Amino acid sequence: MRDMVGRACRTGLVIGVLVTGLGACTGGEGEDKADQGRKTAKPVVTACANGTFTWSHLTERDRLTGVADPERLGKGGGALRNPMRRVYTPTPSVRADGPAPSPAEILFSLGKKTGEIDSEARTLAQADDTWSFTDVRQPAPELDNDRVEPRTAGEYLQYAGVREVAADFRYSCPDGRTVSGHARNWTVDFTVLTDCAERPDSPLAREVAQHSCEQTSDAARSTS
Repeated sequence: MRDMVGRACRTGLVIGVLVTGLGACTGGEGEDKADQGRKTAKPVVTACANGTFTWSHLTERDRLTGVADPERLGKGGGALRNPMRRVYTPTPSVRADGPAPSPAEILFSLGKKTGEIDSEARTLAQADDTWSFTDVRQPAPELDNDRVEPRTAGEYLQYAGVREVAADFRYSCPDGRTVSGHARNWTVDFTVLTDCAERPDSPLAREVAQHSCEQTSDAARSTS
């Protein structure tokens, strides 16, 4: 009988008889040795669904996105014709150091933290509304969509910007796992008309003067 089992192992025959006490066939000459060293894949670790966000180092900053060259208008003002050129493209951004909720969920939490999103829902998945703020692919605002028309004579220029918000987060799971990361997005976009003869009254206006006003203008001299 042992010889029969030995022959079956060597030839690959299948014998439909259960023989108690006989050893199973071990790897033979025809076995793929690559299978012997194959390791089981590690399980995919995902973020827990009922964690808690903690936010820190929250910042809000107005960012210049586009600016036009100044142009002089006569009595009564009129439409500005110089197009704005882009100087910065705001983009939503989410990064984490491990398994974390989706970028949309993270931005939802950031939106609630900054007041951009007014919702009683604990998560975006539980909310009934939708917000562009949670879209990590949200495009930057177009320039030149909102043109301002001065009504008096002067040398004017137009610029556009957004309010950018950013913060660090920690996502804590009930089992003790934590993930840290950083998120950024922009909120309102705005268009402003200014005059190179005026002294800038904000960091953004000073940046505009440096980009577009003549160095001899009151606006540019006040930034030097």
